[in-house]
Amino acid sequence: MTTIITGNKIREDFINYFKQKGHTFVKSSSLVPGGDQTLLFTNAGMVQFKDVFLGTDNRHYTRAVNSQKCMRVSGKHNDLDDVGRDDFHHTFFEMLGNWSFADYYKEEAISWAWELLTSLWGLDKSKLWVTCFKDEKGEIPTDEEAANNWKIQSGLNPKHIVYFGRKDNFWEMAETGPCGPSSEIHFDMGEEFCDKKDDKAHICGVNGDCRRFLELWNLVFIQYNRLGPDELVSLPTFHVDTGMGFERIVSVLQNVDSNYKTDLFLPLIDIVMKLSGQSVEERKKNFTPYRVIADHCRAASFLIADGVVPGNVGRNYVCRMIIRRASRFGSKIGLDIAFLGKVAEKVVEIYGDAYPELKKNRNTIIESLTREEKRFHNTVEGGLTILDTYMASMKNSGDRKLDGDHAFELYATHGLPLEITKDVLREKGFDVDQDGFFKAMEKHRVNSGAGKEFGPLGGEDSEFYSEISSQLEDSGSLETSGIIFDPYSSLSIETEILSIIKDNHTVTSISAGEEAEIVIGSTNFYIESGGQVSDSGSIFSKDGKGIFSVEKIRKPSPGMIVHTGTVQSGKMEVGQKVISSVDLKRRQDIQRNHTATHLLHAKLREVLGEHVRQAGSLVAPERLRFDFTHPEALTRDQLNGIENKVNESILDNYFINISHKKLDEALEEGATALFGEKYGEDVRTISIGGDIPFSYELCGGTHVSDTGEIGTFIITSEGSVAAGIRRIEAITGREAYRLIHKRVGILKESADILECPVENFKNTLNKMIDGRKVLSSRIHQFSKSAALAKYEQLKSNVEVVQGINLLTMQFKDIQIDILRDLADKFRNDFDKGIAVFANIDLNSNIQLIVTVSDTLTDKDFHAGRIAKSVSKELGGSGGGRPNLAQAGGKKIENLDQVLSEIKKYIN
Repeated sequence: MTTIITGNKIREDFINYFKQKGHTFVKSSSLVPGGDQTLLFTNAGMVQFKDVFLGTDNRHYTRAVNSQKCMRVSGKHNDLDDVGRDDFHHTFFEMLGNWSFADYYKEEAISWAWELLTSLWGLDKSKLWVTCFKDEKGEIPTDEEAANNWKIQSGLNPKHIVYFGRKDNFWEMAETGPCGPSSEIHFDMGEEFCDKKDDKAHICGVNGDCRRFLELWNLVFIQYNRLGPDELVSLPTFHVDTGMGFERIVSVLQNVDSNYKTDLFLPLIDIVMKLSGQSVEERKKNFTPYRVIADHCRAASFLIADGVVPGNVGRNYVCRMIIRRASRFGSKIGLDIAFLGKVAEKVVEIYGDAYPELKKNRNTIIESLTREEKRFHNTVEGGLTILDTYMASMKNSGDRKLDGDHAFELYATHGLPLEITKDVLREKGFDVDQDGFFKAMEKHRVNSGAGKEFGPLGGEDSEFYSEISSQLEDSGSLETSGIIFDPYSSLSIETEILSIIKDNHTVTSISAGEEAEIVIGSTNFYIESGGQVSDSGSIFSKDGKGIFSVEKIRKPSPGMIVHTGTVQSGKMEVGQKVISSVDLKRRQDIQRNHTATHLLHAKLREVLGEHVRQAGSLVAPERLRFDFTHPEALTRDQLNGIENKVNESILDNYFINISHKKLDEALEEGATALFGEKYGEDVRTISIGGDIPFSYELCGGTHVSDTGEIGTFIITSEGSVAAGIRRIEAITGREAYRLIHKRVGILKESADILECPVENFKNTLNKMIDGRKVLSSRIHQFSKSAALAKYEQLKSNVEVVQGINLLTMQFKDIQIDILRDLADKFRNDFDKGIAVFANIDLNSNIQLIVTVSDTLTDKDFHAGRIAKSVSKELGGSGGGRPNLAQAGGKKIENLDQVLSEIKKYIN
């Protein structure tokens, strides 16, 4: 009996093989790209190495291997529509990859790929095909180097080496930047896999339109830099970037005809089948729901483990959408209760060893899935009912496509994601106007004040600054490691101006009033990162005559740091000896807020639970802002408890322990890696709380030495950012003192006004409030009695018009409910009557109550129409029921005339 190699073993084999070839294993980065705002999710293995290819980062290794978590559910790489409909597409998937950064090239990459597939894993060589690049335009050289290396691989049929053009075999990161030819490895699954057998004109082939040939591995050779649509230049050093679909290679090595029949998915599907009570035969006949549920539950589990929670926008929307889509497909096989948590338990079991974050966040994953399922069950019925009415209307009118505004309304009001609406419509033979949906969503986004979610690619100007860096190195002014960056040791250091950049050109000097960028040999300014804003300060000549105000600091290329600002006085020159001085008070305020942010994070988890994860932060001198995952608003008691606990830790004056460790070591010790941040192999850790710290985080920011330096911590606000994301804003130090001083001052002044000690202010105020309530009640009763007396006096002389009793009355500053009481009394007193009661309040606003006897409403007399009509003359609006209505306005000068013209209405 042949032993089936497990998926976990296949992943392990791949990583170990390349480790033996001198590669450094690099842990998978988060599904949320750290420091990269150009991507919704990590969608390829190279994403965490993008900065290396762009030239904005260096690594201590030149060879790397990993298995990267990826999501493709939006934009150019969107596989969602195919998930569940076939056996090979997924939302979440793993990408096995090996990289060379200016180390080995095509010869090694090709021979190692062949050796791994055929020798270690034993794939049939006769079934393997490879592709090489040949430009259909004839402008880029054919990749004969790759083809020649393939020809010498033992057992590869030379006829199985085929050429393709730019679409299939030329990789580009963007419209400009690093790019190069690629070489793909395909596996012939056999004639039985061809799904075009009925097409007599069809011929099976690599990159064809049938399922026979399965792409396994793509080897990308980065050798060019694209400067424009028609301009390619050779890079000074060449790189290798490979990617192999993990799920696909597992299906091939386990000899099954579907990714979903591997040991990565089948255990999940078995649980779904057991929960649904279906048989193997029933499952076989209706396999699509099983595929969707297994894929989506796995994807959602990984997303939640990486800090993404179900919500309404961006990444949170995707998480919510795939959970709800899985839940709906569950209902198609009889699963009408929350079930995804049980499937997720198996996801954690299968993947937990390779991805420990799943085990660490197991409870959060299950709770989040279950909560979102229940929320969906509570809202979906109404949305689907409305969708049914839309489909019935479309059927009657002959329309085949649902209006985009209607689709968005289903989502915004009833929580029905576009993808579910699309699924339901297609099942009934309809479609949806997706462009219209996104236009409606964009309109809603703009109206709600949201900003653009993503920005430029980054690294656009790195080549310019890299050239400056190279020139400085060649001249001996700069070490190869780059500018010395140390924002921790001293707030004032001596250094030298190495370069000055003005208007994208280097200059030798700048004078007072000029804006520019200055490069100095070493810097003590902190560069904005991890939520902490950049430092500000000044660079000045040693004689004090030349002063450059530093407003912004950035790192445009590896080892290069530039200081942006303005010359305040004198002159700054290249080669000048200068003092680099950070603004002391501003840095202190930032440090207080940063350390307080760590305390807040720890106390939130202590009070609310371990599910709390950071979802964004801002550390500025005047305040701190902390976004975190939590499903509901915090109570006043919870906020008070958190604030008290943070202040207790401040008063305990804990020492801030800062150390440097390997990333894996810190994570194994329990350090918190923050959501969406990017970490290298060596990390800086901040722990607070003695030998057994209650706060232990990876952090490159600046901090106080002891918590006592923070002074006081005050929460100023708490609210919702998005579904499942809360935000706390707080202040410390100087700002906290200012707020306390201001509030105490207000309290003292208020106590003086009430002529009571501050200690008795609350009791005195409560007594005044109680007295005011009694007084208000008495005034109300008096007003009511006076109004009734006036009414009784006037009703005896009520005017009769066309047999209808007409009464109009005006009052000054009485409550609207008194007017309503008068209206009720009028209807009781007169069988056939119309009355209008007007009041002018203290703010000179007019309030009108119109009433019509019930016997007249049958004769087309309508209080609501009267109110609407007269309100226009008063500059307001009105309306209501046939027998009682209300109106308002501000044009007091028209009131007498309006009341006198009620007769015209009757006539």
